[in-house]
Amino acid sequence: MKKLLVLALVLAASFSVFAGGSSESSAADDGTIKIALIIENTIDDKGWCQSMHDGITQAIAAMPDKKIEYRYSEKMLPVDAGSMARQYVAEGFDLIIAHGAQYKNLVLEIAEEYPDVSFAFGTSSEIGPDNVFTYMPESEETGYLNGMIAGTVTEDNIVGVVGPVDSGDSARYNRGFVLGVQAVNPDAKILVAHSGSFSDYVKASEVAQSQLASGADVLTGSSQQAIGALRATAESPIAMWVGQDTAQLTTEEGKAKCIAACAYNYAAVVVDLVNKIESGVKGGECIPMNFANGGFVFEYNPDLEAEWVTPELKAAVQEAMDSFIADPDGTLANWADVDYSTL
Repeated sequence: MKKLLVLALVLAASFSVFAGGSSESSAADDGTIKIALIIENTIDDKGWCQSMHDGITQAIAAMPDKKIEYRYSEKMLPVDAGSMARQYVAEGFDLIIAHGAQYKNLVLEIAEEYPDVSFAFGTSSEIGPDNVFTYMPESEETGYLNGMIAGTVTEDNIVGVVGPVDSGDSARYNRGFVLGVQAVNPDAKILVAHSGSFSDYVKASEVAQSQLASGADVLTGSSQQAIGALRATAESPIAMWVGQDTAQLTTEEGKAKCIAACAYNYAAVVVDLVNKIESGVKGGECIPMNFANGGFVFEYNPDLEAEWVTPELKAAVQEAMDSFIADPDGTLANWADVDYSTL
């Protein structure tokens, strides 16, 4: 009875989206490619998890000639994700994406058990086993553009960064932001703090409130927890925001406060993964994301652009983006040298 209950709970956590093909067939039978996504938050979190979900659905739409079945499981802590991943393996899925570095050990363990199944996790620049892909957003690029905007529009010469933990693509984004601010406004004071969580909206709000109380009038934040910081910014009569996900532009707070936002285009990663799997490559590679390979998008808020973004600032941001596209490996090679203790 207990085993039946566990199985029911596991299945209840999973939801399906289909794009051609049959749910009863695997790639070996009729060419259907079965993709599963495991995430710790939800597909509508306006951040980390939604960006991957949206990327997968966009990739499916961009490959109408392929039969793809897609299923996702939300609110999966690593302790629960193992059972879900094995369920997907049992159902014949070809690619299982565990979206978060917290799933690394789990993925490596299960991948060893099932060498014929492809797995992926990120963000990580590591090269995994032959059936494990990693992906790494080089988000110092997106941080730099937002830093240029923040350093230009700040009136009190104090800006703030609300980070989750100092690792992965968040660390790259935050340091890129620092470099962008310094490039246009070397005299600006930059406040950097971490909430200690990727998904704690309340803690992120508290960090943002502390920075606002210290005089910051432009804030940014990385990972899904940044929504809490954006909401705190919205309560300030003067502070503005630059975002790390374009979904923030559509929120009530974002429409009023988010001047511009970048986003990860995971569709480029997913298309690459599908093509590699079809060609017989099951893993052993890291897929980078940057402006050069279409891994990032950047948008201004149409409601705020005219007021906050001068033609000169827009031209400078475009020039920086063009430099990233021309030289994706060298333009911000010094991002890791940023030392918060010296700010």
